[in-house]
Amino acid sequence: MSTESERRSGRPADAGKREAIIAAATNAFFKDGFAASSIEGIAADAGVSKVTVYNHFQDKRGLFVAAVENQCEMMRQHFSIGDVSRGTLQQRLTAIGEAMVGFLSRPEMVQFERRIAAETEAEPEIGAAFLAAGPHRIKAAFAGFIDAMVEAGELEVDDPELAAEQFVSMCKGMGDLERRFGMPNDMQRNRQRIARAVEVFCRAYGTDSRSGSR
Repeated sequence: MSTESERRSGRPADAGKREAIIAAATNAFFKDGFAASSIEGIAADAGVSKVTVYNHFQDKRGLFVAAVENQCEMMRQHFSIGDVSRGTLQQRLTAIGEAMVGFLSRPEMVQFERRIAAETEAEPEIGAAFLAAGPHRIKAAFAGFIDAMVEAGELEVDDPELAAEQFVSMCKGMGDLERRFGMPNDMQRNRQRIARAVEVFCRAYGTDSRSGSR
């Protein structure tokens, strides 16, 4: 049954329920991990029935994928291809690097990745679902952003997906690995890594740097 606020706003009740389920699932998966989370608990936290959860997502794995996609969408919004003309190349790349590192260095994300890695040993499909819903989709979005910059004449890149991997790897550096093994997040070092990553990336692929070296 729709609430009075939903009727006034015109938002379908199903949309509100779906959002509530994803929010509850995200909290459960990030806090407790995939194996320890239950449809029953998520449904209770969302204020819906188990049947409603199954109607929207079919099973726990489908719900997991939706939760990961929802989190990754938050980061993808930081580097929409529609923003390709805003700011200098260096400014846009810096914003992308900061968004990525900021997202990946959140304590709950670090904990989540640890849990997924552990559970993947027993259920490889969980790792595959995580990669498909999160990292692979984000890489594809960034590769599309690079394509747009190539079209705009700012970059010369033969393999956008490889270039995307290189940039992300440089921005993360050892920080990503160190956080997974309990070291504190060093924000100053993060900024230094991102600044150097932008510098190296622009030297390698930027059309301005290439024309200036001739």
